[in-house]
Amino acid sequence: MLKPIRTEAQYEEALERIYELMQLDLESGTEGGDELEVLSLLVKEYEHEHYPVPKPHPIEAIKFRLDQLGLSESELTRILGSRSRKSEILSGRRKLSLEMIRQLNRELKISAEVLIQVY
Repeated sequence: MLKPIRTEAQYEEALERIYELMQLDLESGTEGGDELEVLSLLVKEYEHEHYPVPKPHPIEAIKFRLDQLGLSESELTRILGSRSRKSEILSGRRKLSLEMIRQLNRELKISAEVLIQVY
């Protein structure tokens, strides 16, 4: 019977069982497939609570997203409004304004939650 994962030992057991089930190449909707899906959700919730992943630094997130999209920093100039503003932002001499955050969120699809962090 599946139960919430409350301890590190239960977490390790769940990971082992997930590994076993994944070796069986189960179909979705089968008893084993359902067990794998539910266990995965329980593990995900436990990890979210006990091993949170920190949000990236706003400037690093911008640089990463530009790289992901294959865009150059000149595209950032267009988004932020000027070349000097882009340089000041990337060097850390200037903070992102609310309007810049909105533009970056809209154009580059970077989470506003990441961009509004104190840095």
